[in-house]
Amino acid sequence: MKLLAIADEECKALWDYYSPDKVKDVEMILACGDLNRHYLEYLVTMAPVPVFYVHGNHDESYDERPPEGAVCIDDDVIEYHGLRIAGLGGACRYRTGAWQFTEAEMKKRVNRLRGKIDRHHGLDVLVTHAPLHGYGDMSDLAHRGFTVFRDVLDRYHPKLMLHGHVHMSYGANIPREQSYGSTRIVNCYERVYLDIEPAPRRQATHSLLSRLWQR
Repeated sequence: MKLLAIADEECKALWDYYSPDKVKDVEMILACGDLNRHYLEYLVTMAPVPVFYVHGNHDESYDERPPEGAVCIDDDVIEYHGLRIAGLGGACRYRTGAWQFTEAEMKKRVNRLRGKIDRHHGLDVLVTHAPLHGYGDMSDLAHRGFTVFRDVLDRYHPKLMLHGHVHMSYGANIPREQSYGSTRIVNCYERVYLDIEPAPRRQATHSLLSRLWQR
């Protein structure tokens, strides 16, 4: 499955100079926050695929006027074409305002989300705004990542973690991709195209009797 992931900076190639070939074979658009509401609405209109998003720390206006046609996946798990996707938007709290969280507050969100992930028997893609601490974040509080995201990656081993928040334009040493165990971590600044297939599902054994019969 081909994905288009976007974050932080509206891509002129997709907005000012859009053409259908730029979303050819794309089956889903995942937005990682801090994007103009009208940009998401434009992509909903022009691209024949669903647009799923999480909030960035500058997306307070979404709470009053969410992007029409796009689907918010914050604090939720969705399944699309067999792909299980969870969303945890927002950034480290560095000022007053919505969609900013302390480490403890994000941990509470992660704990609440775990039940939903378990009901979907795992996770393929984690979509966040802030990065994992130590993996593509910065030393200042405003751009520091969350350590608690490790709990999700260690427990569920998603194939992809997609984030934004740290602009690639901040410096030459900001990585586009890194790895954490078996998870591919991608900074989705502006746009990036990705290929992924759902992980094989484990076959559950439904009863004690069936387990005994197999012995």
